[in-house]
Amino acid sequence: MSINHLIYRNLKKNLKNYYLYVFALIFSVALYFAFVTLQFDPEMDAVEGSIKGAAGIRTASIVLVGIVTIFLLYANTIFIKRRSKEIGLFQLIGMTKGKIFQILTLENLILYFGSLAIGIFIGFAASKFIMMILLNVIGIEQVADLHFSTEALIQTLLVFAAIYFCIMIMNLLFIKRQSILALFRVRSSTEARAKKMSAFEMIVGIIGIGLIILGYFVSTKLFSGDFVTFPQLIIAMVSILASVIIGTYLFYKGSVSFILHLIRKSKGGYLNLNDVLSLSSIMFRMKSNALLLTIITTVSALAIGLLSLSYISYYSAEKSAEQSVPAHFSIGAAEKAEAFKAALDTEKIAYEETKIDVVQVDVDVSQIMETDFSESEMVTDPNKMTLSVVSEDAIEGIDVSSEEVIFTGYSGVLQQFISLKESGEVSFITPNEEIKQDFLGLREGNILSYNFTAGGLPTAIVDNATLKRLVQDVDPEIQNQPPVYIGIDIENLSEVAEANDIFQSLITDDDGMSLSRLSLFQSQKSAMGLIMFIVGFLGLAFLITSGCILYFKQMDESEEEKANYTILRKLGFTQGDLLRGIWRKQLFNFGIPLIIGLSHSYFAVKSGWFFFGTELLTPMIIVMLIYTALYSIFGILSVLYYKRVIRESL
Repeated sequence: MSINHLIYRNLKKNLKNYYLYVFALIFSVALYFAFVTLQFDPEMDAVEGSIKGAAGIRTASIVLVGIVTIFLLYANTIFIKRRSKEIGLFQLIGMTKGKIFQILTLENLILYFGSLAIGIFIGFAASKFIMMILLNVIGIEQVADLHFSTEALIQTLLVFAAIYFCIMIMNLLFIKRQSILALFRVRSSTEARAKKMSAFEMIVGIIGIGLIILGYFVSTKLFSGDFVTFPQLIIAMVSILASVIIGTYLFYKGSVSFILHLIRKSKGGYLNLNDVLSLSSIMFRMKSNALLLTIITTVSALAIGLLSLSYISYYSAEKSAEQSVPAHFSIGAAEKAEAFKAALDTEKIAYEETKIDVVQVDVDVSQIMETDFSESEMVTDPNKMTLSVVSEDAIEGIDVSSEEVIFTGYSGVLQQFISLKESGEVSFITPNEEIKQDFLGLREGNILSYNFTAGGLPTAIVDNATLKRLVQDVDPEIQNQPPVYIGIDIENLSEVAEANDIFQSLITDDDGMSLSRLSLFQSQKSAMGLIMFIVGFLGLAFLITSGCILYFKQMDESEEEKANYTILRKLGFTQGDLLRGIWRKQLFNFGIPLIIGLSHSYFAVKSGWFFFGTELLTPMIIVMLIYTALYSIFGILSVLYYKRVIRESL
């Protein structure tokens, strides 16, 4: 048999066994080339108009290179070990290690760069579709064209050539370091199997579960006012991260075996075929893969968490804009408001105007604060807020006496840090007097735009007489907003976009005193749309690579257990009997990392989601369901591979 014929046969065999690796390689190349093509695409100039689109794509491509490199190096490690006996046989028949390395290099060259060429073609074909998705997500109305970028091609070839060079170095070191005897034993030594559940492993398992629960508990307290100084906040964040990651590692190292050991013990030693094929195998294999599973779980949680947060912000963009700018337009100067209204009248756009007298006053809120910030360096004066104060006459349905006050429009973010009691006493501090008022609680809904409320502080509602007293004794040093809030609402919603164009052409250079709800919504949608797009594609890349890694591990396990399936088939168990146990096994193998990753991401998102938007459950559940559905595909593929192994076991 010639060397060329040997290479051809090996390629044919490897392509049959490692088709998913080839698919993942093609997918990685296609995704990377499409990303780099976006970076050099002229249509990114439209994205650059509002956000740094190309910079975001460039950063994502660097992260993507890291994901792909780690995956390909790890996958190559698995495959070179699977071919260890083949390499040993080559040495037994007289081939030198250099000749064997030459054969492997040529095989990988054909397989790798063949996949690279296919991936580049698919990436080029898909680049227009990806650009269409990006433009649609960020809300830019522009037709996407198909562009081929020579710069993107060169960059892709250089990156994947460097990865190929690293793979070849890894193969060379593996061949040189292994003796013939070691090559025949390498696969049998890759998985350590525990013989007995020790007391130490039980303790490790309990500690692992305890650390995860501790991390979850601290995360629920992170922004609730329990950590009021910056060092406390940093220590809490680091402790959460360390506790969850170490706990996850110990969970795989001991907790899984401990829990399944209790299940086995509860059966009194009477295990059926499903128990043998699922529980027994997982008990002894997960601890040997603890580090790998910890990395996969942690990065999965990170990907789900980041995508959930970006989607929360994207999903909440319209509602956040409505809370920040209650009217369609908020105008800071009376003369600009008159010019805007005149332009609307010219275009025959019907509108409704709202005017509210506003005064800024220092308010002592120490008696109604639930959190003590006296030792916090993050709050300059924890007992005083500079609030906008309006009269009850400006808000329909509000009735307060001369000694009462109601707060409205308090930001959800600030409520997490500075929570207020339902009642108590507050004091309005003016240069010449202090007016004490009974606090009647918080009211939902904003009545002023966010530039009047310092980006989230509540607005105080008092009776008309109290407001006049405050206006007569005003502190000029804190009056940083117009004395009158002017809001304009367009009666016909279909004309809001036209009115916004007029607003943008007339209202300029007023230091942010005039605001458009539609413009704010579009700005947030564009910014978070790009972030969601990038995080989504990086998450998809990691999902594919991690799913492939778990699939490759199952391929190894199925080949190792093939002899067991042969014995069970000879004893009379049918293929269906064995597959029921395999389904349970894959449910554990893929389900446990998935559930732990989802749990980690849930508590991470829940601890700080209010920084990103107004809605938690709907966007987070959508992200988790999509991730679970895609992740489950690899579990199903693993079962199908096991089915083939079981069928061939006789």
